[in-house]
Amino acid sequence: MKTQYDAVIVGSGPNGLAAAITMLKAGKTVAVIEAKETIGGGMRSKELTLPGYVHDVCSAIHPLGIASPFFAKLPLKEHGLEWIFPPVLLAHPFDDGSASIVKRSITSTVRTIDPNDSEAYYRLMQDMSSRWYQIADDILGPLRFPRHPFALLSFGIGAIQSAKNFAERHFKNFRAQALFAGLAAHSMIPLERPLTAAFGIILGTLAHVTGWPLPKGGSQAITEALRSYISSLGGEFYTNTPVASLSELPDSKAVLLDITPKQILQIAGDRLPEAYRKKLEAYRYGTGVFKVDFATNSPIPFKNDGCRQAGVVHIGGTFDEILESENMVWSGKNPKFPLVLLAQQSLFDTSRAPEGKHTVWAYCHTPNGSTEDRTEVIENQIERFAPGFKETIIAKHSMNSMDFQSYDPNYIGGDINGGVQDWRQLFTRPVISLRPYKTPVKGLYICSSSTPPGGGVHGMCGFHAAKQALKDVFNLKAKL
Repeated sequence: MKTQYDAVIVGSGPNGLAAAITMLKAGKTVAVIEAKETIGGGMRSKELTLPGYVHDVCSAIHPLGIASPFFAKLPLKEHGLEWIFPPVLLAHPFDDGSASIVKRSITSTVRTIDPNDSEAYYRLMQDMSSRWYQIADDILGPLRFPRHPFALLSFGIGAIQSAKNFAERHFKNFRAQALFAGLAAHSMIPLERPLTAAFGIILGTLAHVTGWPLPKGGSQAITEALRSYISSLGGEFYTNTPVASLSELPDSKAVLLDITPKQILQIAGDRLPEAYRKKLEAYRYGTGVFKVDFATNSPIPFKNDGCRQAGVVHIGGTFDEILESENMVWSGKNPKFPLVLLAQQSLFDTSRAPEGKHTVWAYCHTPNGSTEDRTEVIENQIERFAPGFKETIIAKHSMNSMDFQSYDPNYIGGDINGGVQDWRQLFTRPVISLRPYKTPVKGLYICSSSTPPGGGVHGMCGFHAAKQALKDVFNLKAKL
C-alpha cells in the first residue's frame, strides 16, 4: 500500500465504491480498503449450497441498482454488467390460488387486481411513474429545499402516511391491499408507522419505471463491473485489510467510512468530540433477517402460473397477516407465518445452476440479533402456496441475523438497512445535520447506508458523501 492518497475509502459496499468513483472522476487518487477477502459488501455471490449453484449472499434483485441516478450515469455495461428482466417482476399469491401480478406495464398489472381497485392503482402508478426522476432527485439524498416541489408534494401526500392507512384509503380489495403491504414491508418497520407507505409507493413505481432486474451471474457481477471501472480510473484496492484505528490508514486529505456508527465509534471514537460520540451511541438499529438458499431439482411448483414466471414472490398472505407478522418481529418475537421475500433467479439466468437445476433465495424478518432457526418456517410458507416444494430441495444453506453480522459487520444484529428508517432516522441519519456525511473531525466523512437516503444498492450515500468531501477539502463540485 502506498503511504499517501487524496482519499481513502474504508469499506467496499455499493456506497464505498460510489464514493471512490466520485473522487476518481474528480481527478483524485483513491485507495479502497476492505476487511474481507473480496470487495462488494452486500453485492457478493457464492456457491453456498453445492458446487455450480451460485447464490446471492445478501442483495439479489435491484430496482434501485438500475434506477439510481448515480449508477445510471456509469458505463457499467462496458465493464461486463448485464441486467435480466423477468416477464413478471413480482407476484403475491393467495390461498385460493390467485395472485396479484406486477408487470412492467401498468395496464397489464391492473388486470390481475380486483376491478374495484384497478383505477386507483393505475392512477397512482401512472402519476408516480411520470414524476419518478424528479422525485428521485429530491429524496435520494440529504434533506434540502426541493428542486421539484410539485412532484415532491404529489409523492409526499401519500408517502408520509402509514402503509396501513394508505392501503385502506386507496384500495378496497384484499389483493391490492396485500400487494401494497408486501412492498411496504421492505421498510422493516411496523406498517402502522408513518412513512411506511413511502416504501410501497417507491418500489411499486420502480417496477413500472425501470423494472426489478437481476444481474446476470449474480450480484457479484455489479461489484465486478464497479471494480473494473474503478481500476480503469486508477483506483486501488486492498482486501484482507481490517482497520482497527484511523491511525492505521495511509496519509490522506479525506477519509470516507462506508461503515455504520457502531464501527465508527470503534475505529475513530478517540478523535470524535464527546457530544458527537453520544449521538452515534444513540443511533438505532432495526430488525434483522433470516435467509435460506435452496438448491432444487426443478422450479418451485407454485399453484399460480404467474408466480412461476416471477423474479420475486412475496409470500405472506393477506394484508392483516403481513401487518401482524411485522408487528411481532418489531416487538421481539418470531412469527409462525412471516412474510417471506423470495427470488428465483435461475429461472431467467442459466449461469446460476447446472442445467435443469435451480437456486432459490428466500428470507424473512426477525428480531435484531435473533439466532432462532427459521428454515422450516420459511419452507412451510413456500409449501403453503407451492405444494410439493419440499420434495424439490436437494441442498440448503441458512444464515441467521448474527451470521449476517459475521458476514458483514455493517449488518448490526442482521439489520441490512444500516439502521432504522423511520421518521426519526430517515433524513437525520446518523445525526441531525444539514451535512450528515460530515463528522466534526476535519477530513473525516461517513458514506454508508447509515446516511441519507439509507439502505439499498444505489450508491447515493457514497456519492453525496464524496460530493461533500470534494467541496470541503478540495474546493471542487461533483455532479451526477
